[in-house]
Amino acid sequence: RTYFPSTVVQVMQKDAIEKLNLTRLLLEPEMLEAVEPDVHLVGTLLALNKVMPDQARESARALVRKVVEELERRLAQKTRAAVTGALDRSARTHRPRRMADIDWDRTIRANLKNYLPERNTVVPSRLIGYARRQRSVQREVVLCIDQSGSMAASVVYSSVFGAVLASMRSLKTSLVVFDTAVVDLTDRLHDPVELLFGTQLGGGTDINRAIAYSQGLITRPTNSIFILISDLYEGGVRQEMLRRVAAMTQAGVQVIVLLALSDEGAPFYDHENAAALAAMGVPAFACTPDAFPDLMAAAIERRDIARWAERHTQPG
Repeated sequence: RTYFPSTVVQVMQKDAIEKLNLTRLLLEPEMLEAVEPDVHLVGTLLALNKVMPDQARESARALVRKVVEELERRLAQKTRAAVTGALDRSARTHRPRRMADIDWDRTIRANLKNYLPERNTVVPSRLIGYARRQRSVQREVVLCIDQSGSMAASVVYSSVFGAVLASMRSLKTSLVVFDTAVVDLTDRLHDPVELLFGTQLGGGTDINRAIAYSQGLITRPTNSIFILISDLYEGGVRQEMLRRVAAMTQAGVQVIVLLALSDEGAPFYDHENAAALAAMGVPAFACTPDAFPDLMAAAIERRDIARWAERHTQPG
């Protein structure tokens, strides 16, 4: 650390742990206190969670919390701003009921083509106003996260984003993780560190079962966003999985499939399932953490997600 920047140290650590098989050393508190914390290291610690001795657990939690707090500083404000702006835009109306409900700034800009120089005025052909303020939940968001070993970084970022979204009263956010079983971690969204230690990386995959559970969390389909984060390798019933996705979209749910939510690009994934989803109008693509807030805004505003993915991300 004396001679290299932290980003280089993180890469060297990752290579050493993987290539020299130093994973067992991470179970020692002294080792945990010496390493440079990063997302990959958090993923490794989560995979070791069940075999970690008590004396190493507190050091591991401190390291994970440090990474989580750094990610929150980087991503939380941007996410809240993007979501709030999208909710405000989606709440606009072209039929304001009262003069006080008219957004004069936007109305004037939208009608500049109707400017009459002889009268030095703008004659509006359409009004843009504020919809009635909604204090209740405006959108339901369900994050459904594959916790197979290859998805470790995505699990970390998804947990942080889930906690941020859950802190917004205008959203009802649920978070479930799955392998061959489904675990609902919504009650841990107040603390992303506790949430992460509730995951168990590795194991098989039953996407169909996870989607079936998630369907039960959705109460207002046309105001709901379902985000499946998975490499799409299905160990369950493939045709039933596809049927469930089709049913959700037909009911009005905004369905988004992310092959990864990390800075690493698209992982190895099931191309056949990705193509089948794309044929239903549900593209599968990798998304970086920095692009995710804008993706949420696009989903809230019901923009074309396939077109958004082409412009912002690495397609699957």
